[in-house]
Amino acid sequence: MTQLRIGLLGTGPWAVATHAPALAAHPSVTFSGVWGRRPEAAAELAAAHSTTAYDDVDALFAASDAIAFALPPDIQAPLAVRAAAAGCHLLLDKPVATTADGARAVADAAEKAAVASVVFCTLRFASGPVEWIERQAAAGDWFTASAQWLGALFSPGSDSPFAASPWRKEKGGLWDVGPHALSVLLPLLGDVTRVTAAPGPADTVHLVLRHTSGASSTATLGLSAPPAAAGMRVELRGEQGVVTMPEWDGAREPFAAAVDALLESVRTGQPHPCDARFGQRLTEILAEAEAALESGV
Repeated sequence: MTQLRIGLLGTGPWAVATHAPALAAHPSVTFSGVWGRRPEAAAELAAAHSTTAYDDVDALFAASDAIAFALPPDIQAPLAVRAAAAGCHLLLDKPVATTADGARAVADAAEKAAVASVVFCTLRFASGPVEWIERQAAAGDWFTASAQWLGALFSPGSDSPFAASPWRKEKGGLWDVGPHALSVLLPLLGDVTRVTAAPGPADTVHLVLRHTSGASSTATLGLSAPPAAAGMRVELRGEQGVVTMPEWDGAREPFAAAVDALLESVRTGQPHPCDARFGQRLTEILAEAEAALESGV
């Protein structure tokens, strides 16, 4: 298969700025169409990229070999199950779902249908960070790590188009940027064996994690920081000293790399490290952290 037909579900700012342009420009992809919960937005986005707007999501599944998702997680999950059952490979957004059962259903559906899956955790596809992660994972023997991801999405005066997102308002930084932090910490330190969580200002959450390697890590996550305090940083400490993950710029190039990863998984039949089962594990850890916050433990 030289061209993979990929359809897009979603018409929000993420789909407009990243998914649709990257799919339309990818040399090995035929952008097979757009479906959205707002038909007029789907028609506008499809027209902008010379593809077809679909009112019937199942018709888009039938016209596609794979589906890319730019939808809220708990709308994404059941539609991903349907797409997999229709034989479509899955290019999922993070988090896959905000319940362990929802994320497990997606991973199980992909496995049952024998379709490839990739979860678009940006840092695992951005060229600078992904090369850094590979080097540090190979070095191993890290003592501890810290991750900070503080956005200013909900700060006064924010003009971000994502600030109007209902699911982000409800779930906060834990669920929006938490998957990014975990997607880096797990390949470096191993799976999480223990989660402690404490609330900070506004939607800020502090996590303390224990990993299978014996290392510990902390993560500070939020979307309500003052603009001057916003930023992202991952730091490792061990026998090799102190190393910091490099910055990256933009999401369109990493998304194109995620498309490449899906194409490779389809071609080889080999699961990608950021597949739906990995997405399930991220959701399980975040759900455990959420439960710890609610219980005060």
